[in-house]
Amino acid sequence: MCVIRSGSGCRWWERALDLTEPSGVLLVFAMDPAPGLLDRHAGHRTAHAAMIAGILGLLAGHSSAAPSAGPQPLLEPLRDSEIRILRYLPTNLTLPEIARELHVSHNTVKTHVRSLHTRLGAHSRVEAVDRARVLGLLAPAAYRR
Repeated sequence: MCVIRSGSGCRWWERALDLTEPSGVLLVFAMDPAPGLLDRHAGHRTAHAAMIAGILGLLAGHSSAAPSAGPQPLLEPLRDSEIRILRYLPTNLTLPEIARELHVSHNTVKTHVRSLHTRLGAHSRVEAVDRARVLGLLAPAAYRR
C-alpha cells in the first residue's frame, strides 16, 4: 500500500499516471481505492496535476471529459524572490535596472527570470508577463486609448 506523506510522492502512483496519461484510459482510476489516493496525491507535487484534476472532476460528476480550456495552474507556487522579480517584468526597466531597484546582483535577477520562464512555460519576457496575467499573478494590462 502506498502511503503519501507530505513532501514525498509515491513512485508507483506517478508511474501509473505516466503509463495511463498517453492512452487517456481513466476507468482504472474510478475503482476503489483510487479516488481516495488521487485526492491525497493531488495535494503533492506531480507531473500530472491536470490529469488528476480531470479524473477527480469526472468522479465528482462533471460531464466534460475533456480538460478545460482555461490556464493550467503552476505545479508549485512561485517563491517570494521570483514574485518580486515578476512584478518588475511588465515595466520598461532592464534587468540591471531591476537589480538596482531590488538591491540584488544582475546575476540574481537573470537567474530568477530564467526560473520564471521555465515555471511559466514562457520563452520571452512578454510571454512570461502574459502567462502571469492569465494566472492572476499580475494585474491585467491597462490599455490606453
